[in-house]
Amino acid sequence: MAKHLRTSGDYTIKTGTGASGSNQVIFDSKTTRVKGDLVVDGTRTELNTASLQVEDAMIILSRNNSGPADIDSGIMIERGAANNAAIYWNEGDDVFKAVTTTSDGSGTAIVDTALAKIQVAEPTAGSDAATKTYVDAASGAFSLKIAGDDSTAITVGSGQILQYVGGSNINTKGSEPDTITISLDNDLTGITSVTSDASNGNLELKANGTGHVVINDILTFSAAASTPTATTVTKLYNKSAAGGGTGLYFINSNISSGAEGELISKKKATALAIALG
Repeated sequence: MAKHLRTSGDYTIKTGTGASGSNQVIFDSKTTRVKGDLVVDGTRTELNTASLQVEDAMIILSRNNSGPADIDSGIMIERGAANNAAIYWNEGDDVFKAVTTTSDGSGTAIVDTALAKIQVAEPTAGSDAATKTYVDAASGAFSLKIAGDDSTAITVGSGQILQYVGGSNINTKGSEPDTITISLDNDLTGITSVTSDASNGNLELKANGTGHVVINDILTFSAAASTPTATTVTKLYNKSAAGGGTGLYFINSNISSGAEGELISKKKATALAIALG
């Protein structure tokens, strides 16, 4: 026989001393339905059911956390004799974690014992989590090779270090962040040729301050293809010897109107001195 209990005001069922006591109210029925909001004011809610269905699309955890306080929050799975498993937000590290843990969920912090594996599908977007298979395949497709002047290609594999080693007169130095500095020694040795790479460009040797360009050995002039154009600087060059007997010529626009002149040898100078008395 169905029964209805109606009251025009609040209705309270209290056993013993209420929430502070040890008495219980037990609903023994196939289905207990609450038509309206259900508010549970207590320290523990326990569901001993075989399945749980929740219509709410968004479950809020740590609702009364007005922080940001150092409270870890997530879902914990009890595993019996083995360490529990948890997927949770680690407030201290600001990351989501999947772990095994010795924590039982009663505190505000999760103690990680080990990171747990998470399996995902193959990624299709740049922001998708990648599988090991995908990463391995992508790594295998990538190849970095460094070639030197001799065209020898060196493959740089995973975990290897690419080292820049300076040759003669060249220093290399690495520094953070991500910087390789390549510099020349102050004194260059073992150099057999210095060539300008600019088309018809000059090669300039210039000393610092009041210093001089010093040639501490034999200076050899190769034969000039043609007489250069005179300018306000003196140009020295080599051609077939003429009246001066040296084959070493000079030209300057401020000397003899830029006419070409040949440096005279000691022998020629002595002969001219004798001839001219």
